[in-house]
Amino acid sequence: MRSLWQLYLKLEGWKAINEFPNHLKKAVVLIAPHTHWKDFTIGIAFRSVLKIKYGKYLGKAELFKGSFGFLFRWLGGTPVDRFSKQGVVEQVVEKFNNAENLVIALSPEGTRKKVDKLRTGFYYIAKKANVPIVMVGLDYSKKELSVSDPFYTTDNEAADFRKIIEFFAPLKGYYPDQGFEHLLEEYKQ
Repeated sequence: MRSLWQLYLKLEGWKAINEFPNHLKKAVVLIAPHTHWKDFTIGIAFRSVLKIKYGKYLGKAELFKGSFGFLFRWLGGTPVDRFSKQGVVEQVVEKFNNAENLVIALSPEGTRKKVDKLRTGFYYIAKKANVPIVMVGLDYSKKELSVSDPFYTTDNEAADFRKIIEFFAPLKGYYPDQGFEHLLEEYKQ
């Protein structure tokens, strides 16, 4: 499949400007800005091309039921029950605790729409599971994927979020007006 994904990315004009830290056995990967359904396809393609062996993505449990459930699993999805007494953060932390190798990708916005603030679940997953965060940026204006150095959450949540916002703010999503640039002021100190 890697050859097909390489061809897809080449035809679409995308390139990775740096490598993914594949030495990590566990990580929370933030992929942003998430503004269009194509982000998913590009992410799946780069997962293969960058050889991210343990890469999974979170999906609502309903996606994994019915006729197409197998497809979401085959593409690397792992379900979470949004209505469980055990919250999503706890479910994902448990997945990390029970796995020897696990890299979970998700969108820090939690939606494809413009947001006034980032969700916090990814942050608490990384903190409680004691795994690093790796940021992966999709810049449609340059057709480039960029990868940050891994970092662990600290006791300064505001500074951690500022670091995340500053990484993603210059990047232009499929819909550029739905990116992170407007969040810089809120997270500035």
